[in-house]
Amino acid sequence: MNSIAKSLLKSVNRGRAAWLRSSSAHSGKRRLRELVLGIETSCDDTGAAVVDGAGNVLGEALHCQKEVHLQAGGIIPVVAQQLHRENIEQVVKEALSVSGVSVHELAAIATTVKPGLALSLEVGLQYSLNLVSRYQKPFIPIHHMEAHALTIRLTHHVEFPFLVLLLSGGHCILAVAQGVSDFLLLGQSIDIAPGDMLDKVARRLSLRKHPECHSMAGGKAIEHLAQTGNRQQHTFRLPMQQYRNCDFSFSGLQNLVNKAIIQKEKEEGIQEGEILSCVKDIAAAVQHAVAVHII
Repeated sequence: MNSIAKSLLKSVNRGRAAWLRSSSAHSGKRRLRELVLGIETSCDDTGAAVVDGAGNVLGEALHCQKEVHLQAGGIIPVVAQQLHRENIEQVVKEALSVSGVSVHELAAIATTVKPGLALSLEVGLQYSLNLVSRYQKPFIPIHHMEAHALTIRLTHHVEFPFLVLLLSGGHCILAVAQGVSDFLLLGQSIDIAPGDMLDKVARRLSLRKHPECHSMAGGKAIEHLAQTGNRQQHTFRLPMQQYRNCDFSFSGLQNLVNKAIIQKEKEEGIQEGEILSCVKDIAAAVQHAVAVHII
């Protein structure tokens, strides 16, 4: 993120609390008319939506980069950045068009500023700040893990406080949501996230070459094969059993799985890159171990 974006963020961060205070002070009828454009470019998908003060999504649009990154074997930040640049304007226009809302009618613009890939985040931030400057709209910087935690309140009547578990390719977080922007962190992964670990195992198993999984991302391929595998054929020691806390760890489990894969390759007389005959059983055992550790 460049110095201009950083300096602008310092000022808009101060405005976030003021925006929340003023918004909560408004009457119910007025809040229903408060339209916010949300922009998300934290990783590999470009997304935008228009939401009203009651949490109704009036219009949304998404450009998925999945196919490009599948061909590359993973998300390459500079490639993701370029795709965001190419698609963000069209995505925002589509979200506004579907919602039937113009930029002039917006009460504010909200954009993911962290966490995520710095190069991807910068695209959304710069585009948003240009809109903010051009149309003189308030800007709301969004921590997208907080946003994930609060999404349930868009679809269900959930009162604070509530327990939330956030699992993804980049995060594993257990927290208590006590209010908007008020979270009590109970635990998190001390190394890698479960999605990241499953993707790496899938690459080690060369699941892109498996006839059932050639178009699937790593974690999805593991889940698919696990459905017809026998998890009892392999037993992996669960992480952190000696610690009585709420933290998680997946790198050690990944090492155990890699050792098991190497052993099986020797037994079957195949090289790395070839598909093991027991690949479904390994997938089932890995998925089970990850799930039990989280539980």
